[in-house]
Amino acid sequence: MTLKERYNNVLQYFVDINANDKPELIYRDEFSLLVAVILSAQCTDKRVNMVTPALIDAYPTAEAMAKASVDDILNYIKSVSYPNAKARHLQGMAQALVEHFNGIVPSTTEELTTLPGVGRKTANVITAVCFGQPTMAVDTHVFRVANRIGLTNNSRTPLETERTLIRHIPEELVPRAHHWLILHGRYVCTARTPKCSECGIKQFCKYYSKNS
Repeated sequence: MTLKERYNNVLQYFVDINANDKPELIYRDEFSLLVAVILSAQCTDKRVNMVTPALIDAYPTAEAMAKASVDDILNYIKSVSYPNAKARHLQGMAQALVEHFNGIVPSTTEELTTLPGVGRKTANVITAVCFGQPTMAVDTHVFRVANRIGLTNNSRTPLETERTLIRHIPEELVPRAHHWLILHGRYVCTARTPKCSECGIKQFCKYYSKNS
């Protein structure tokens, strides 16, 4: 199977089954999604979804969160991973939005990554989900699944994986493919024991063909 055929078959599978192409994080708008994605670093979406509703009720805008103290924010997010650092990031992010972007979440990866607590992965989530741009956020699931299936060839870094996927996935499918790969990795192509017997793309998978 050629690399092009593997990409075509994998993508067509997700299109045909109408796979979920939305984030599992709860959000209301661009700002609340940015908050949720920052909180989701090394933390489950389920846990983040338990804290974001009350947090966003208290601070629904960048202006409101910018006025909060780190301790105020921390009180809402104590149960997530690395709460102290994330509270500082959220305050700094909100203050930067107010100071540099009139409180509005910017629409480019370059602008977003100037905000405290916002790396390339987080920025790419926002640009893809909120603005429909062909950006590919590479988390641990996307990195693992892409290598395991054979969409990438032993990529060493998330950026290398991102560039390879962007090169081979049709532009209009990139924002959706991001979610397909994440959710496939979260529920089927799991890290330690991939559920190959349940996998709809195993016939196109490099790992499965080597181990079946």
